[in-house]
Amino acid sequence: MIISLIGYRGTGKTTVGMLLADRLGWACIDSDRQIQETVGKSIRQIFDEDGEAAFRDWESRVITELTRRHKLVLALGGGAVLRESNRRAIQVAGPVVWLSADARTIQERLQADPETFRQRPSLTGLSPVDEVSRVLAERLPIYQQAADVTIETDAKSPKEIVDMIIERLELEC
Repeated sequence: MIISLIGYRGTGKTTVGMLLADRLGWACIDSDRQIQETVGKSIRQIFDEDGEAAFRDWESRVITELTRRHKLVLALGGGAVLRESNRRAIQVAGPVVWLSADARTIQERLQADPETFRQRPSLTGLSPVDEVSRVLAERLPIYQQAADVTIETDAKSPKEIVDMIIERLELEC
């Protein structure tokens, strides 16, 4: 079984994924990091040099490979659910948990981590604040459709989120 964590950047997928995997005794892989290792470029470089379509192709390849594994917590990039084939792959592999947060919370978290803006490309050309609101609104129905479980992460610690995932999925630790 694989537990896939989806949601906008800044919702805690990687942090929560590592803690959850540790509690379960499983592995945790961040799909964006896996793409960077596979391609040998940062996500920003892939977007700048090859374009978003090339990045999404790499993302799909990596997701296809990772969803063949077992006992894995998979922290997906925020846009990984945009392709239907990716949604199908993660849904077949196991439960999909959407870590949600409102736009203001996401903006605050991203602003607290300036490295995020250096590593991640703009998706719209808008200011970071406007981009979060716009892209989050566009993706909400996709996240909702893809998720088996939704965990609101606003004002919750990563440990609290992990506890909620374990409880909602009725996992044995």
